[in-house]
Parts: sequence; structure tokens; C-alpha cells
Amino acid sequence: MRVALAEDDADIAEHMQSAIAQTGIVCDLFIDGKALQTGLKRTTYDAVLVDWNMPPPTGIEVIRWAHESMDAPPPFIMMTSRSDPDDIVSALEAGAADYIVKPENTAVVVARLKSAARRGKGPEKDRMVEFGQYRFDRLEQTATLAGDQIKLTAKEFALALILFDNRDRPLSRSYLLGEVWGSSDQVETRTLDMHVSRVRSKLSLRPENGYVIQSVFGFGYRLEGFEGKALE
Repeated sequence: MRVALAEDDADIAEHMQSAIAQTGIVCDLFIDGKALQTGLKRTTYDAVLVDWNMPPPTGIEVIRWAHESMDAPPPFIMMTSRSDPDDIVSALEAGAADYIVKPENTAVVVARLKSAARRGKGPEKDRMVEFGQYRFDRLEQTATLAGDQIKLTAKEFALALILFDNRDRPLSRSYLLGEVWGSSDQVETRTLDMHVSRVRSKLSLRPENGYVIQSVFGFGYRLEGFEGKALE
């Protein structure tokens, strides 16, 4: 799981980042709204914790921007000292998934981050899942195309399933590396490119089969579905 934390108070930011990281969550820190916008353009996040009172753009402005500009914005949690009911309503109407009034226990913050991330990913996934002619068994880690089994390594299976679970959503390189390999720092990006190439080839991902993997320049990859083909 990877989250973004935007907070311009250095002491609060460092404390929160450390507390979140200790739970095993990768937490990227941003000191203002502009830096957060840049980060959201480069990386996929499961959830974002954002302060309201940052140098422009403010937290609520970033939330509005994300919902207007991003194809699939992550769930945002507003964390602020502003406790007026009108402010809470404004943040939720702008697109915030949750609202935390400072100060709050870090364990509660982490729990609400995880909850927002789960809601963002939808309901718990079934063991067996089908996408058109493709069928995946999450437990056995097997895949078939039109009934024919496809031999995939564990990493190839994990990568394929992440792409299918997030079809039509751009996923950053760092996110894919973190989800499949557990880190985006210790693995070279060419390892990801090689695995994407293998998944594309082994699963015969092409328009006539309903799905293709598209490169998203400067960002990562997206599994794209085709209308009228072998779709879910």
C-alpha cells in the first residue's frame, strides 16, 4: 500500500510519516499543494492524507483539481484543525472521502487511511474472476484464455492481476514495482518493462482478445479494454 501525505508543518509531517511507515505502508511526503499535484501526476496512490491550510493550492483546491483532472483520483482524507461543520461539508462536497480534525491519534489516522484505500479499491475480490475470455484463480495463481491454461510466474501473475483489477486506470511504475516486488527502490524499472512484455505476450493481449497494455508516457502502464470485443 502506498499513500501520500501533504503537510507543510515539518514537525507534524515527519511524525505522521514515521508513524505511517512503521505500519508497513509506504508514505511519500509533500510539503505543499503544488508538490502534491506533481506527485499525483507521477505516482499512483491508494489514498492521500492532505492538510487544508497549505500554501496555494490549498488542500481543498488540490482535491477539486484531482477530481476535475485525473481519470481515477485516489481517495483523499482531509486532515485539518478546522472543525466548523461548514468546513467539513465543503471538503466532503469537494470530493474528500473522509475528514479528520487535528489532533488525532496516529493509529486512528492509519486505520482511516486503510479504510479509505479499501473503499477506493471496491469490494473484497472473489477467488475466481473473469474478464471476457480471461479467467484468473487468485488462490492457485493460475490464468486461462478461452479455457487454455497460461503458464505465468508468480510475479507475472501478480502483475497481470493488478492490471486487470485496475483496467482502464493508469498505474505508475513505482506503484507497480511496490505492489509486485514490495519496493520501487531496490528493483530496476527495466525489470518491470520485461515483465510487462512477457505478460503481454503470454496472455496474447491484443484488440481481438479484448485487452491491450498501453504505455503511459513518463508515468507507467494502463490495461485498456475494447468495446465490442471479448469484454467482461
